[in-house]
Amino acid sequence: MNEKDLLKLTVDELIDSGVCPTCLNRKYNGAVYGDSSDKLLYEDNEIECFFAGNPRAVGHMCIVSKKHYHDMSEAPDFINEKFVRFAKQFMIILKEVYKCERVYMCTMCDGPNNHYHIQLIPRYGFEKRGSNNFVKQRSSYIYDAEKFNKVRKLINEYVSAENRS
Repeated sequence: MNEKDLLKLTVDELIDSGVCPTCLNRKYNGAVYGDSSDKLLYEDNEIECFFAGNPRAVGHMCIVSKKHYHDMSEAPDFINEKFVRFAKQFMIILKEVYKCERVYMCTMCDGPNNHYHIQLIPRYGFEKRGSNNFVKQRSSYIYDAEKFNKVRKLINEYVSAENRS
């Protein structure tokens, strides 16, 4: 099957076929997941950070490596360390901006050819604690310009300060 035909498949069909939808999406400028400009918070040569398109909670976000790795065990240490640094900072930011009680971090790079990423899932005070938060019902992403711009501003301030160190 050629790549143009692959673009007609669902994300699950791509993964089951051994094709990474994240890499295909990047190669074809959003052809798999669509326009993400209202979700993209930060990007550099190694990572992308964005709000999830089908979040489990308001403020649910992902950190994705630009280079394809199947999971953390394949990624070089400097990428894993960067993921952890950014995850910690985004947890602080999400608590401040979204007023959530906790932010859970997980990675589930499942399937024959999934792309390494971590997810940050906020838990709010009105929600029960526990692992069920990782499997909450997904919903549609709703763009909130004020919160989006605040999170983007704070992560860029963090990056600027990190670059000065």
